[in-house]
Amino acid sequence: MLITPHVPLRSITRWLKGSTAREANRLLGLTGQPFWRDESFKRWVRNADEFGRIVRYIEYNPVSAGFVECAEDWHWSGAGQKAGERASLT
Repeated sequence: MLITPHVPLRSITRWLKGSTAREANRLLGLTGQPFWRDESFKRWVRNADEFGRIVRYIEYNPVSAGFVECAEDWHWSGAGQKAGERASLT
């Protein structure tokens, strides 16, 4: 996940881990068991070039995993939306 936070990252992490853990445990029929590890991996993006590289890496993960042939085909990706925006400009 790549975000540009406007609130403290700790608040986002707590909300994200809490809500996804509750839902995952509900689906799995688990109670009272930790779902996430305590650590989180965060990295500050230093400039626009690095941001772009990370976006491309994330968008091409479903392609690398063999889920889709091209990044634009992955339903949850912004790659398809960007491709549509580029097509509408021509």
